[in-house]
Amino acid sequence: MSTQLTTLKDKKGLIRDHVYENLKKNIMELKLEPGRLISEKELVEMLQVSRTPIREALVKLSQDELIETTPQKGSVISLIDMQHAEEARFLRETMESAIVREACVKLSSEQVLHLQNLIALQELCESEENYERLFELDEEFHRSIIVGCGRTRTWGLIQQVTTHYNRIRFLRLATNHDWKIILSQHRGIVQAIKDKNPDAAEQVLRDHLERVVIEKEELKHKYPGYFK
Repeated sequence: MSTQLTTLKDKKGLIRDHVYENLKKNIMELKLEPGRLISEKELVEMLQVSRTPIREALVKLSQDELIETTPQKGSVISLIDMQHAEEARFLRETMESAIVREACVKLSSEQVLHLQNLIALQELCESEENYERLFELDEEFHRSIIVGCGRTRTWGLIQQVTTHYNRIRFLRLATNHDWKIILSQHRGIVQAIKDKNPDAAEQVLRDHLERVVIEKEELKHKYPGYFK
């Protein structure tokens, strides 16, 4: 294949990936809200690209369960499915509970320091009420524990199944700026890892992930149009 053709192929791939990541971010952050009808024309104007990468991105988003496409309606941002969210939470809790016990043995002092630095950045987000950055740092906190234990593929699996669950988490951060319990639980997890106390680490981790169970009904009542 010539250099020109390779460059063209790479450029197409980059455009497609950019469109996909852009739309996924907007859906996950509820800027494209659940239930909203979107057209290819609207997306072409929004992203200033041709229809081809838009269509390819919509196919991938459909596979992620973030878009539903029907011949009658076109493309609609999928409603948050509580059953899928709960299944994802269960999977994440089951996996992370086992991994956080490993973390008490496997994580180095440098890795623990990194977790503490992430919490410090989360505290800054709390003072600035920056929920978008807080969500990113929350994800990085959990990723650092899982990948730090050598479970990179496990983190990849979690990412594949938590789209509905993560939208609930983001909605919670966006609508309720009382984040002290989240930060307190993160500190508790790190302290238990530092103390090499797997029972305490697992208990705090379970309490942390089960907060979605407590809060999801409140969110559903407040935003009934967002949920199935």
